[in-house]
Amino acid sequence: MLTDTACRKAKPTTKAFKLFDAGGMFMLVTPAGGRWWRLKYRFAGKEKLLSLGTYPETTLAEARTKRDDARKLLSHGIDPSAQRQIMKAAAVTSATNTLRAIADEWLLRFGPAWAPSHLRGVKARLENDVYPWLGLRPIAEVTPPEVLAVLRRIEARGRLETAHRVRTHLGMVFRFAISTGRAERDPTRDLRGALKPAVTEHMAAVTEPAKLAPLLRAIWGYSEGTPIVSAALRLAPLLFVRPGELRTARWADIDLVKGEWKFTTSKTKTPHIVPLSKQAVAILRELRPLTGFGGGYVFPSMRDRKRPMSDAAVNAAMRRLGIDGKTASGHGFRATARTLLDEVLGVRVDLIEAQLAHAVRDSLGNAYNRTSFLPERRKMMQQWSDYLAGLAAGELTLPLEKTRAK
Repeated sequence: MLTDTACRKAKPTTKAFKLFDAGGMFMLVTPAGGRWWRLKYRFAGKEKLLSLGTYPETTLAEARTKRDDARKLLSHGIDPSAQRQIMKAAAVTSATNTLRAIADEWLLRFGPAWAPSHLRGVKARLENDVYPWLGLRPIAEVTPPEVLAVLRRIEARGRLETAHRVRTHLGMVFRFAISTGRAERDPTRDLRGALKPAVTEHMAAVTEPAKLAPLLRAIWGYSEGTPIVSAALRLAPLLFVRPGELRTARWADIDLVKGEWKFTTSKTKTPHIVPLSKQAVAILRELRPLTGFGGGYVFPSMRDRKRPMSDAAVNAAMRRLGIDGKTASGHGFRATARTLLDEVLGVRVDLIEAQLAHAVRDSLGNAYNRTSFLPERRKMMQQWSDYLAGLAAGELTLPLEKTRAK
């Protein structure tokens, strides 16, 4: 049997030679000075060699431990060389199946269908709140307590809604891993009720006619900003589209003769039509000589006409008018229209939802498309503009029958 002294004193010669230990283990000394531990064994009638490391990085005692482990596998009918290849493959798979790797794959697959702002938000939450702690963990090994620890850090900062969103993102990542065979369960399911409830903050909106009237008079009398911002501000309550859709509107998508604006919604990525009332057409005709060249943006940035105006422009104009952000917002006009069209003007809810580009079904059970209820919605949008004009003129009670459109 070998001794550590014999191993240490082994010197290379012009030819490789072996120093034998017990149980088929030996040290191979190469002419270049390398000293390799090897195990010779037979499996399925064939002679095979297994590397046990190099000396002195692997000591004699450590090499013997590896030999004994290999012998135990052989006693159970397992080829230690094949087992090592399986372990190496598992390690490679584990490295490529980290939570971050799977999450990045999930983002690449589904992210292009999302609104750019939503995609940026999801990426930022994962980068800042998840990857530093769980990014390198094999996704199949992540446990509910580990996920909860990540969420608790967010919760401790007072960001309750963010914590709930991160839990949702992670649940989607885990379910994607399950569907692709790289995980067996979603640990976020075990965390239901583990977080403090998030307090939802809705976009500020005015839903009382008496309060909406002075707001409209202020908006339509706005004269401090540019004609571009002024037009966007006046159109916001008339059209009640999402602020991002309004500011990125293009002339190429607007037909002032037909009174229609066609575009793809930012949230659901579905084709949509906004019927333009006479009041909306008048505002756009007034703006067209200023920005309506080349089919570009209706509301371009003053610094770069190839870009739309800032996403904060409308709200900033409202602040300059003294309208508090807790009172009203550009996005809040959607809630304003949703409430008053239903409760005051008596418009059918499915028409309102269709105009808001929400998922609705028509009487035949067909999913919403851009032309659903278009004649009725055209009538509704004109009725809405007339109602707002009446409010701004001081007519809080209008002679409108509360009969639902058919």
